[in-house]
Amino acid sequence: MHMNAIRTQGTRFVDDAGRERIFCGVNVVDKSDYDAHGTQTFPLTEKDLRRFREHGINLIRLGFTWAKLEPAIGQYNEAYLDSVSDVLDLCAQYEIYVFLDMHQDLFSPVTNGDGAPRWAALTNGHKVHPTRFVWAEDYFWGKACHSAFDHFWANTPVGGVGLQDRFAALWAHVAARLGGKDAVIGFDLFNEPFPGTPGGACFRSIVGGAAKAVLFGRNVHRVQLLRDLRAPDRKAKGYGHITYPVLREATRALDAVIARFDRTKYTPFLRRVGKAIRDTGTDKLLFIENNYYSNLGVPCRAEPIAFGGRRDAQQAFAPHAYDFMVDTPDYRYASNERVGGIFGEHAKTQKRLQMPVVVGEWGGFGSPDDDQWLGHISFLLALFDRSKWSHAYWQYGDAFFDSPLMRVFVRPYPQAVCGTIEQYAFDPQTRVFRMTFSQDAPGESTVCTPFPVRELTVDGETGDCTCGGVTSVRTPAGRHTIEIQF
Repeated sequence: MHMNAIRTQGTRFVDDAGRERIFCGVNVVDKSDYDAHGTQTFPLTEKDLRRFREHGINLIRLGFTWAKLEPAIGQYNEAYLDSVSDVLDLCAQYEIYVFLDMHQDLFSPVTNGDGAPRWAALTNGHKVHPTRFVWAEDYFWGKACHSAFDHFWANTPVGGVGLQDRFAALWAHVAARLGGKDAVIGFDLFNEPFPGTPGGACFRSIVGGAAKAVLFGRNVHRVQLLRDLRAPDRKAKGYGHITYPVLREATRALDAVIARFDRTKYTPFLRRVGKAIRDTGTDKLLFIENNYYSNLGVPCRAEPIAFGGRRDAQQAFAPHAYDFMVDTPDYRYASNERVGGIFGEHAKTQKRLQMPVVVGEWGGFGSPDDDQWLGHISFLLALFDRSKWSHAYWQYGDAFFDSPLMRVFVRPYPQAVCGTIEQYAFDPQTRVFRMTFSQDAPGESTVCTPFPVRELTVDGETGDCTCGGVTSVRTPAGRHTIEIQF
């Protein structure tokens, strides 16, 4: 099945029919290390894709690791790439788009994470200690992790070739092998880049800044905070006092360090890898992420990818953000105000970059027996709708479709709109979806409708409604409002 090619036009995604596109997606990321004796297949099946389609999911951030793809220097895991190729063919059959993610956390399995192969993790002999508190702790004080990143950003040679050059060559190989697949819209070049040794110093600055902001800042009173921490619901009140302004007060000292990293290390890296991909002949999208600390609201200062001073035409911004209570037992205390402030900073970056957005990671599972975190998810989905942002939830797993998440995640949204979307929203209380858009010529638009439709109106007039999870509406040139009641 041929799928429409996806391009960028200003801050919009458009297809080759000129329709504005919105994507609702999930992360499917294989973090497993290479195992010479294991099965070299990507863990995604046709059953999974069928369920994605049934629930209105039309995008996958498909992740794998450098370690999996290049276990030995210059030796690529072709059997694994064959399995990814097969998955991409299935995605095309189900009309699900994919952007490919070279994933890492904490740089490598060598440094308590995933990502780079062992031969690429240069730790300067620093000892790696077992993780004791949180998965990310080596970002904060792991000298081996910091050293591995330092060597990567310095492009230190291994076997006579710089680490970044080897990484770029791998991406070129992946792009040549998989970039021609109909389902592939582009390449997410590096997951949550971390600055290395300066990043560890940033954590120490945050700790000191947080203590000052919470105890002495303008946004909170010390006496009130101490009272809250003694209250029966002290967690809710205590976490609530750490507002976004308090968080930014704690992280503001990082701004200059992160800006320097983004401009002098990360942006040149993006150019190097982007050029390697473009040299294969593909013009599919290059996705730019924010650095790790921009997940907390520190401004991202990465520049658009450009070659010879000329900006590449096809690139998109793929920010991540989580409230700091996500992935903890206290997820119910995640703050809409805090994460809204972080995404507000990403909106400023989008405006600066003038690119469309796919939120590459957001959310995170709460307890399967607790639904008090669902309000946080609903808040974020409404924020994405207001911003006209596509998104990919973190992440798909065995319990995904059986979790309380499905009560709020599955919802109507515009998939392909003839013309330009002005605004759209779904009200889960009234169960009404509304969209306003303008078009220059007659055409057909489609809306994901995962619930039975009671009534469809176009510009106030009752319209005919199709079935099958997608509603199609044909309209003439002009400005239109569609309302769907469920």
